[in-house]
Amino acid sequence: MAGRQVALYFAWSRPDEVAAPLGILEDRFPALFELRRMFWPRFEQFADPVKFDQGVGGFLDTIQLANFKLFADLAASWTGNPVRRAERRTDGVSCRLDGQFLAGVDTLVVISFDSSRTRQRASDTEIGAIRSFLEDPDHTLFVCPHHDIGNADELPEGERLARRELEFHHHGDPAIPARQCFGDFGISLLNGLGLPVRNRFGLRPAKLPDGSPAPLEIAGAFDRAGLMEGVATFNLHAHLPHFERLGDSVAKLDVLARQPIDPGAPPHPFTMGGRGDFDALLQSKPDVFRGRLLICDTTTWSSTAGGVDSLQRFWRNVALLNRVAE
Repeated sequence: MAGRQVALYFAWSRPDEVAAPLGILEDRFPALFELRRMFWPRFEQFADPVKFDQGVGGFLDTIQLANFKLFADLAASWTGNPVRRAERRTDGVSCRLDGQFLAGVDTLVVISFDSSRTRQRASDTEIGAIRSFLEDPDHTLFVCPHHDIGNADELPEGERLARRELEFHHHGDPAIPARQCFGDFGISLLNGLGLPVRNRFGLRPAKLPDGSPAPLEIAGAFDRAGLMEGVATFNLHAHLPHFERLGDSVAKLDVLARQPIDPGAPPHPFTMGGRGDFDALLQSKPDVFRGRLLICDTTTWSSTAGGVDSLQRFWRNVALLNRVAE
């Protein structure tokens, strides 16, 4: 039997991301030259402006997309099929999540790394195509919004800066501005499927004394497909979202894994409320779709933030899922 066909779908609009005004800090990716300056000399292999775009486009190509290469290469080696990769919008070309794109795909990973400034939303046609995709019990969908740091719009204007300072000091990453919100496409897709979820904050994960990620709390009783077999940890990306189930999602989604928060990190509104961990992996209950839907962070598919051995076991479990009917 042929191996599974895996697809990676980057839900950003490249022209809109690249066009972000560099004079505005919020809700955009860094430019490559900014990253080089922030972390000098770590990225000096990309210093030549003739070879490497020093703007946001250069960051997307040399840093962001490169982070997912290991997963794609390994998945292709395990399944025998090249991973299908697409960006939602490139210069002059749009790729929608429609029946044409989904034809032949068994496992779809939606990387919702779209900045909120670009206002990416799933259309009714795309939501319908995904509903049809999930009618097949052999199909698996991962919806992966990234963090939502500094989203304090619900607070009075005079309280927003203090709140953003708390969040900034908690994650401790100087490359992240006071507000950096991603994931609108993924969130809109989940809303359209009747599964409202919010990707809240950017929380600093806990690590062990040797610097490796602290173990996940895994709800094994919900792991019907064996996705977490042999998996102990995810990664140590400095700012990971809590996936808050809203409305009907509480009854439709199980929390398959929780990740501990660094107890030594500066206080955060979320931890001040009493939580010592965040919901890192959600899964649809068996009566919601015939296929399976899961929700996790975009960096679960990245190889640059630690815990790679355990992540590779997770990736392998995903890529080699048993078919319902052999």
